[in-house]
Amino acid sequence: MESCRILFLFSFIYIAILRSYAFNTENLKNSYWQSALPNTRLPKSLQKILQPASNIYVTHNTKDGRVSEAEINVKTTLEGSGLPTIGEDNYAEAQVEPGVTAFFLENDLHAGKKMKLYFPKTTNRGKLLPRKVAESIPFSTTKLSEILNHFRVQPGSVEAEILRQTIEECEQAGIKGEDKYCATSLESLVDFCVSKLGNKNIKVYSTEVDKETKQEYKIVDKGVKKIGDRSVVCHNRNYAFAVFYCHEIQATKAYMVSMVATDGTKAEAVAVCHTDTRSWNHKHFAFKRLKIKPGTVPICHFLPTDSLVWVPN
Repeated sequence: MESCRILFLFSFIYIAILRSYAFNTENLKNSYWQSALPNTRLPKSLQKILQPASNIYVTHNTKDGRVSEAEINVKTTLEGSGLPTIGEDNYAEAQVEPGVTAFFLENDLHAGKKMKLYFPKTTNRGKLLPRKVAESIPFSTTKLSEILNHFRVQPGSVEAEILRQTIEECEQAGIKGEDKYCATSLESLVDFCVSKLGNKNIKVYSTEVDKETKQEYKIVDKGVKKIGDRSVVCHNRNYAFAVFYCHEIQATKAYMVSMVATDGTKAEAVAVCHTDTRSWNHKHFAFKRLKIKPGTVPICHFLPTDSLVWVPN
């Protein structure tokens, strides 16, 4: 299957500039995460984007009145770690990178199984803001003009369309069996996931890969570990600052999968398996790729490196 990839690199915004970009132990001790989840390891993917409240101020680096120095990926394809899309026909029929395993069956999760995978690094530079800062910035399609003005984004531009799409995605109702929420701050991210899982005894996992490569990976011996039958999954969306689209979907299983690539690259990847796909769009390419019908067998996919899965400990 041929793929089509569109990459827009453009001047956008430096938001939440730090006095120091380093994330150190003292930052962690003083963070909301540490107070709310003292026994939960902070994933590396969150460490990279967490914005210490004591070091933050919001500003714009501008040139001729326009925002600058950032980039967002806009793709029409799902790469190797693409997520299942449910609903819209244009998403359902989206293409994937040629030769890359985007979806697979649950019985493929066993030692010795080989898959060609790609775990690209995120190009979204947005930082995860403290609640007070995030709540001071509008986040609604009804206030899009105000948002564009706030970030000095030209109406009708690619940047403006990205902002609109992300907000609109967050405002849309969830599908059947999905409880969704868009977290715009560290506090709201933690609060939503704790509220869904019922207590603070939680583990958080993310995909971690030695380096960004597209190649064949093999599951190692004893490399498949089931981590939960109930989970909340959060995906980092394209926006001026970090926005996590979180959803609790019924009938899912989560696994940690240890793999090694042909060149020795190691990966610890989160796999999510959907055990009830009856409500998925029947045109979804996963059904065509796997040659199965909706609602018959579990369909699985790996999470990209900037997504999180939360499970009860």
